[in-house]
Amino acid sequence: MPSTTHKPLAASDSIHFALNGEVRAVRDINPTKMVLNFLREDLGKTGTKEGCAEGDCGACTVVIGELNGDQLELKTVNACLQFVPTLDGKALFTVEHLRQPDGSLHPVQAAMVGSHGSQCGFCTPGIVMSLWALYLEHVRQGSHPTQTQIRTALSGNLCRCTGYRPILEAGEKMFDLPKVAFDREALCATLKSLRRREALVYAYPDQRFYAPRSLAELTRLHAAHPHATILAGGTDVGVWVTKQFRALGDIVFIGQVAELKAIREEAGVLYIGAGVSLGDSYAELAKHYPQLTGIWERFASVPIRNAGTLGGNVANGSPIGDSMPGLIALGARVVLCNSERSRVLPLEDLYVAYMQTAMQPDEVVEAVEVPLPSPSLQFRTYKVSKRYDSDISAVCAAFAIKIDRGKIVEARVAFGGMAATPKRASQTEAALAGQPWTETTLRGASAALATDYTPLTDVRASAEYRMKAAQNLLERFYLETRPGNPLPAASVSVFATA
Repeated sequence: MPSTTHKPLAASDSIHFALNGEVRAVRDINPTKMVLNFLREDLGKTGTKEGCAEGDCGACTVVIGELNGDQLELKTVNACLQFVPTLDGKALFTVEHLRQPDGSLHPVQAAMVGSHGSQCGFCTPGIVMSLWALYLEHVRQGSHPTQTQIRTALSGNLCRCTGYRPILEAGEKMFDLPKVAFDREALCATLKSLRRREALVYAYPDQRFYAPRSLAELTRLHAAHPHATILAGGTDVGVWVTKQFRALGDIVFIGQVAELKAIREEAGVLYIGAGVSLGDSYAELAKHYPQLTGIWERFASVPIRNAGTLGGNVANGSPIGDSMPGLIALGARVVLCNSERSRVLPLEDLYVAYMQTAMQPDEVVEAVEVPLPSPSLQFRTYKVSKRYDSDISAVCAAFAIKIDRGKIVEARVAFGGMAATPKRASQTEAALAGQPWTETTLRGASAALATDYTPLTDVRASAEYRMKAAQNLLERFYLETRPGNPLPAASVSVFATA
C-alpha cells in the first residue's frame, strides 16, 4: 500500500534532455506540444516528417534513449504521439544525427541510396530511423538481422511509392558497409547526469505536468488532482490531442514511476507493472505462453509497442484492444490502487460499459497479474484484420480450455470487437464445459457463440462477417488442439511456416 507521508513537490521551469547528443533545457512550452511539432516548428529540424499524426505511417519515427537501471535502451517511437515533457531525462535522436562529420552518408542512408529505396522521399527519414535502431542493435551484437527481423522493424513505416523490396534490401546491405561507431558509454554518462532525484513538476500557465518517481507520489497526486489526465505511453492520449483537439488540463505522467516498471513471478502469477511497455510485456508473456507471439508481432507496430504500455491498454477499456481477450481467457487480474489501499479484480470485471471501467476516480492501474500456465491448458489467441501489420482488429479471439481424462474441465472464451467491451462468451463456455473435445462439442459451442454476442457493423466489418469469423476461429482452435491429429500452425495459417 502506498505511503501517506510526503513533502510538497517543487515546481520546475524547464525540461532537460539530450538532442542528438547535445543537452538542452526547454522552457515555456505547452505540455501537450508534440515532439514532432517541437522539432519542426521550434528547432527547424524538418527531417522528421508529419504524415498521419496518429502513429500509423511512421514518417515521424525518432529514436529515444533512456536508462533502465544502468542499462541503455534505444527504441523507435512516433514523435507525433510524444509530449515534449516526456523527454525529460532522456535522449532524442532524429535523422539529422546520422549526418557524418565529413559530410558522408551513414551506412543506413548509403544502403537506402544504393538500393534505390526512396522515390518521393517523404517517408524515407522515418524508415531510416527504424533501420538505424536495428543497425545499432545488431552491430552491438555482432550479428546480422534476419529478413523477419528487418520486416518487423519496418512494420510501422508506410511507403506509398517505392515499394518494400529495395527497402528490405537496404536493411541487409547496410551491414556490408564500413561500420560507424556509436558511443554508448558517453550517452549513458549523459543520461546519468540528467537523472532527477525528485519528481518533475513542470509549470505552464494554467497547467501542470507531473512526473512522479514513486507509486506513493503517483497516488497522492491523483488524489489531489482527480481530474488530471493519467498519461502512460501516449499512443491513445496523444490522438486525443492531435485528432480530437481535447484540452487535457493537468497531466500526471507515470513513465518515471519505478514500481510500475516491475516484472516478476510470484505465487504462481506473472506480475507486470502498469508502466511496462507493450513490447517488454509481450516478450515476457511469450516466454510462458508462446501462443501469444502472433498477437505480439501484430499489435500495432514496433514504435507503438515501444511507447504504449500493457497497463494503459487495459485501463483504456477499448472493445478492440488486442491484449484483453487473451488476458481474460488466461484468467488475468488487474491490480488497482489509490493512496490508501490496493484491490484486485478479474480483468473481465473491470469493463462495465463502452469505454467505461469499474475504477474509482482516485484509482490507478498498478499491475496486471497473469496466472502461469498449467500442463493441461490448451490456449490460443487470434486476430482478424484487413492488414497483417499495424491494423485495428475486426475480431480478436482467445480460447483457453483445460482437459482432464478426455473432458473439458474448464473453458474460458473471450472476444474483442464483438461487443461494447472485451467480453467472455458465457454460453459458449457452458457448451464446452464437461464435454469431450470432439467435433460434436465444437458444433454445439459454435451454435452457442451466436447467442453470446450481437456484433455491430462498421467500417472494419459487418456484423455477419464478425460472427462467421468468430465461429471459424473457434473451429480453428479445435483443429489445432483436438486430441487426435491436431493440425500444425502451417496448415491453418498462411503466415505460419512449417
